[in-house]
Amino acid sequence: MEIPKTMKAIVKAKGEYGGLELQEKPVPQISKNDVLVKLRKTGICGTDVHIYKWDSWAEKTIKPPLTIGHEFVGEIVAMGENVTGLNIGQIVSGEGHVVCGKCRWCITGTPHLCRQTIGIGVNGDGVFAEYAAIPASNIWPAPAGIPENVLSIQDPLGNAVHTALSFDVLGEDVLITGAGPIGLMAIPVLKMAGARNIVITARRDAPLEVAKQLGATRTVNIKKEKVSDVIAELGMKEGFDVGLEMSGNPEAFADMVDNMANGGKIAILGIFADDIKLDWNKVIFRCLHLKGIYGREMYDTWYKMTALLQSGLSPYIEKLVTHEFNYTDYEKGFEAMMKGEAIKVVLNWS
Repeated sequence: MEIPKTMKAIVKAKGEYGGLELQEKPVPQISKNDVLVKLRKTGICGTDVHIYKWDSWAEKTIKPPLTIGHEFVGEIVAMGENVTGLNIGQIVSGEGHVVCGKCRWCITGTPHLCRQTIGIGVNGDGVFAEYAAIPASNIWPAPAGIPENVLSIQDPLGNAVHTALSFDVLGEDVLITGAGPIGLMAIPVLKMAGARNIVITARRDAPLEVAKQLGATRTVNIKKEKVSDVIAELGMKEGFDVGLEMSGNPEAFADMVDNMANGGKIAILGIFADDIKLDWNKVIFRCLHLKGIYGREMYDTWYKMTALLQSGLSPYIEKLVTHEFNYTDYEKGFEAMMKGEAIKVVLNWS
């Protein structure tokens, strides 16, 4: 395949609300340890929405001009001289966190803890482009038979898998706070892992209807019901064994703590914009376990995610891609996300 010298890319050109432009840029040069990927499909992430809105996190983190995006599937079209085990023409996705490879955590097999982590599309140019240079060590070959829409959103699916499988859920009662894309993705993962009751909370009915289709035992609109009432309804004696905090809402987190069984385990993925007002004595006296989740465990989560997709998870995840646009219509994609009309939006670069 002849590789052009220039390409189209979606660039955060200005530090302001919106500020995205479709620009002509040089096709990136690859190092001896990189591969060049011709993008096929990319997913719009909540992180990309933060960048679009130019909130306080984005203002502190993003340095325009920057090609954004980190969820992708594409085809390898060139490889650096040191790259082995991959092939030209291979369909791949990849891990969006680039680690140093040298620190204590990287050399002891826990690179997701690396403090020098660089985010693709956050701290460096991303994949909302026709081509992207990706370290070969971050590339994940696509399992055969999985739709490209699903392959393009493995990054957030990995978050769901990491969070849902942080604790043993076989036969356990699980509470999910937050019915965003990752909270919804966690439902079929939990079912496949053998959870007994799966209860999910949100403030809107629309995502809770989707949760029912994905297999949630019970959905709770917290504007209308209390989680504590559902515990009695389901015949649970002590409270929830495992909690997955996906909302980033301090009130939801406090409600989760109130409804956990003694010795319960909580995995926290949601990012809190405000201070958490929590009765920490409840955490202490109930002997609760709290675990922070950031991204995916590299690459244990990717192995588990691939196995789950090959074992029947894929159709459930495909349902969550509610909107697809040509990359030139990226503004429509962001609009659908920000209005709450979409669960996952995919941009098509083919």
